[in-house]
Amino acid sequence: MTRISYHTSHEQHKPSDLLRYVQLAEKAGFNGAQSSDHFHPWNGEQGQSGFAWSWLGAAMQATSFVYGIVNAPGQRYHPAIIAQAAATLAEMFPERLWVALGSGQALNEAITGQKWPCKADRNQRLKECVTIIRALWNGETVTHKGLVEVEEARLYTLPATPPMLVGAAITEETAAWTGSWADALITVAQPLPKLKRVIDAFRNNGGGNKPMKLKVQLSYHPNVQFARQDAFEQWRSNIFGNAMLTELRNPAQFEQAAAFVKPEDLDGHVHISAAAQQHIDWLMQYAELGFDELILHNVNTDQETFIAIFGKEVLPALQRG
Repeated sequence: MTRISYHTSHEQHKPSDLLRYVQLAEKAGFNGAQSSDHFHPWNGEQGQSGFAWSWLGAAMQATSFVYGIVNAPGQRYHPAIIAQAAATLAEMFPERLWVALGSGQALNEAITGQKWPCKADRNQRLKECVTIIRALWNGETVTHKGLVEVEEARLYTLPATPPMLVGAAITEETAAWTGSWADALITVAQPLPKLKRVIDAFRNNGGGNKPMKLKVQLSYHPNVQFARQDAFEQWRSNIFGNAMLTELRNPAQFEQAAAFVKPEDLDGHVHISAAAQQHIDWLMQYAELGFDELILHNVNTDQETFIAIFGKEVLPALQRG
């Protein structure tokens, strides 16, 4: 059965509100949660930027969910610090954390003032970080000289079972590369033909029968005008291609890029509907592609209504298949 998880968007909501939302989501029947890990929001309308790692400790104590976090080590975060943070959470909450690693976005990582590398260099840096993190979780003393440098680092607090390392990929090329090193894949909802190509690239290049997770952007509300308008205000700056999303450096640039986006332009990027059955139909299509977990991100601001209605109508239908 495909697991259905709830996405906690630190760019859009206060950490205290997100803590309440995951508690509501657990009561409603969701199976887990994923946390974003941003320094900046995508635009000013979103308006938040809580620190995900400190929030995770509170959320894991407050619920019994398995949590995931999408992280970009190598610039804003040194990989040894990510290894330590994840190991600490995994020791306190055994087998309840997975960590997805990606090459990052300038929006968050370029705050260090270091050069923002090209995609090839970001991938190389990410692979070095993966090697470092795995070695530290194995209890090794690590010295590494490359795009990332580590000298005589060792973790003394380790979990019995290290977290699963998931590879984040949106394109076929990145998915194929990810299959060679990741324990699982996480990608985002796209038109089905393109999404199938991403799956095939992962499966055919080392992904085999490894788990796959899909983040689905949607906007549900009984008032369809609210569902569309609020999604537009919150998410219009997120619909561009990956090459742009990774290169713009601050929320103001994203707002300028979205200046000519219209509400109807979100179709194809965000599933917008006031009908629960329509969302069931959309999500069933993704489940049938073989994803082990669907992570639902309701991009509008009314999380309570989304959680309540999906818990009552959508989750039971998906669990029945």
